[in-house]
Amino acid sequence: MIALAVAGLAVADVLTYTSLRSFLVARTDDSLDAAHIAAEGALREPQHGAPGDGGPPSDGAPEIDRLKSAVPGLFVQLRRADGTIVGGGGAPQFSGSKAAPPPRLPKHIALRARVGDDRVSYFTVAAATGGGRYRVRASADPGSGNLILIVATSLSSVDDTLHRLVLVELLVTLAVLGGIALLGLWVIRVGLRPLTEIGATAATIAAGDLSHRVARADERTEVGRLGLALNAMLAQIETAFKAREASEHKLRRFVADASHELRTPLTAVRAYAELFTRGAAERPEDLERSMAGISRESKRMSLLVEDLLLLARLDEGRPLERRRVALHDVVAEAVDTARMLEPARSIACTLDEATVLGDRERLRQVVDNLLANVRAHASADAVVDVTLERDDGIARLSVADSGPGLTPEQAEHVFERFYRADPSRARTAGGAGLGLSIVAAVVAAHGGRASATAGSGATFTIELPIAHSKPTASA
Repeated sequence: MIALAVAGLAVADVLTYTSLRSFLVARTDDSLDAAHIAAEGALREPQHGAPGDGGPPSDGAPEIDRLKSAVPGLFVQLRRADGTIVGGGGAPQFSGSKAAPPPRLPKHIALRARVGDDRVSYFTVAAATGGGRYRVRASADPGSGNLILIVATSLSSVDDTLHRLVLVELLVTLAVLGGIALLGLWVIRVGLRPLTEIGATAATIAAGDLSHRVARADERTEVGRLGLALNAMLAQIETAFKAREASEHKLRRFVADASHELRTPLTAVRAYAELFTRGAAERPEDLERSMAGISRESKRMSLLVEDLLLLARLDEGRPLERRRVALHDVVAEAVDTARMLEPARSIACTLDEATVLGDRERLRQVVDNLLANVRAHASADAVVDVTLERDDGIARLSVADSGPGLTPEQAEHVFERFYRADPSRARTAGGAGLGLSIVAAVVAAHGGRASATAGSGATFTIELPIAHSKPTASA
């Protein structure tokens, strides 16, 4: 901005100076034209005591004093074309001042222009001494023979005016540039103030406060839009950090619970092994007890490891088998098995035909886990209602029981790994707490959703997309 202002003011100053100089010089030339008329009239007057009709002399020297009196304050000179001075010269006298030095005139003067019948030339010369300048008008009148009339005036007033103009232009230019610089600095400081706030916000966030935001972010300005974008980015970063912290917390809890679950059967196996080393091999009843305990705990540990491996595969996103599966048949088989395991329990079953794409064995595991959850948490007299229905391209399976039900908090966390609604319940009665986690993971791997409803009696619902056409390939 300052460079542009300097260029603009310099051009304006030069144009102003040039225009005023041209105007003053033109006005000076006009005054010389008027003086020339007066001097020419004085030349045409008859000389004192000379005969004739008053025409200009051709050889004799005119009365220079009469010329000076006709154009007072100006330098007047007559010379021939060869440069010989006929008369005049001397220093012009200004009223109230000492005599000024005469102009330094060239010996030969070329008359370039023509005004009427006169051949005229205007030019500027320096004073004979000092630093002054003169504006000179030289003309040759055809009626005056070969004489050249020179009239000159000092340019001191013009130079003084131009010097004052340069001084004023310099002062004004400096003042304008200073004002632009101060105003520009102020505007830039005000405009960059939001960036300073953004920098302070970034420093606060770097110190660990992810909840801090850029204040007064206005979308009408570039910096304001930057602040809004930064706030949006910070919100996403804060959400991501919270999600990571929650994930790390779940991972630590998962590792701790898995270690605890595995430690229980391992402790039992070691105890049975110690019983064997203490003489159970010689007592058939103790030997059978030890081997049965080791087998039972090993099987329990194997089931837990298989469940953990399944969850790990699903977390890694490994593809499941994709085939057309008649979900109603899978549910019917699982219900029959549940009825065989608990003949006294009332299990109602209402099934609509629904075909989905997926892994039949994993879907069967989902239904078995839901029914096993009922057996683990609901008393033997609790009624179970299994429903499979189609709804707008979705196969919805619901397993409801009339047991104690779930609280809203339990319904929110029931699908988490190793979660137990009753933390005080023995693991031998309630399992490892992975059954419903496997249900949610398998359903999600099939593109569905699992949910639990709180209230009197627990209701678990899974939704799977219905297969509308045959798959082109299977994983």
